[in-house]
Amino acid sequence: MRSKTKLTIAICGIMLAGLMVLPVAAKPALPTTPIVADGNIWQALFLGLVQGITEFLPISSTAHLLVTTKAFGWQQLGQKDYADAIQFGSVIAVFIYFWRDISNVVSGGISGLIKQDWQDLNVKIFIGIIVGSVPALAIGFLLKDALEYSAQLIAIASIIMATLLFAAERFSVHKRGFANLEIKDGLLVGLAQAIALFPGVSRSGSTLTAALFLGLDRASAARFSFLVGLPVLTIATLLKGLKIFKANELPMPLLAAGTISAFIFSYLSIAFLLNYLKTKNTMIFVWYRYAFGASILIALATGWKG
Repeated sequence: MRSKTKLTIAICGIMLAGLMVLPVAAKPALPTTPIVADGNIWQALFLGLVQGITEFLPISSTAHLLVTTKAFGWQQLGQKDYADAIQFGSVIAVFIYFWRDISNVVSGGISGLIKQDWQDLNVKIFIGIIVGSVPALAIGFLLKDALEYSAQLIAIASIIMATLLFAAERFSVHKRGFANLEIKDGLLVGLAQAIALFPGVSRSGSTLTAALFLGLDRASAARFSFLVGLPVLTIATLLKGLKIFKANELPMPLLAAGTISAFIFSYLSIAFLLNYLKTKNTMIFVWYRYAFGASILIALATGWKG
């Protein structure tokens, strides 16, 4: 069996296994009764795995981390600050995987700006990414203390985003390649990124959906969504990580374990998604998001407190 096929099966298997948590979560005793002692290395490694797999797939890492910790009753690692801190592993993975792209865009963009070569592809991408990052950073700063993270909102957001991704997949023509990007693409994809501040939306999901609506082919849309989302993800992660390090609320071994695990599985997730979208569409993520949202609503309806 080809390695890419094995990786696809493995990641899909992990995603489906995650769904099994939610029906179990409907049992009233589960949210308050940890499966094992709260706050240990194994939990940190597992949450790093969840973070890594879901950060760059269009299914929302924040939603999966919050639901997982609530379902298992992990109070210490269920803090949003912990989830934000281990995202640093995902940031490192993006920088390593896309280092050549990042280097070309930054060096080529700055060089092109100096020469005032507005038709240079790197200039267009560079300006587009910068302009597209401003709305998400501004809205994130204004709403950072006002957002509510509830299981019901996560479920609703998951279903809405599944519907939008379905529409982008079925009603847009995916013919434009990476070489056909324009400044407006960065601006519009960046604007879409701003709605990812709401729990359950997904930064990768919102940017990928917007890129598909703009007519990019699937692989180019995924690649561009990673690059557009990188500045905001990096800045937000560094600020939140600094906050938790200063507060010293969690042991360093747990932060290190979660971050390393997130890095490994983020790198694998990026490689998987880019290879997967070269030959396949995004419908697997549409159906997964419908199932994920529906599972949460069913769990809430049958007694789970979220």
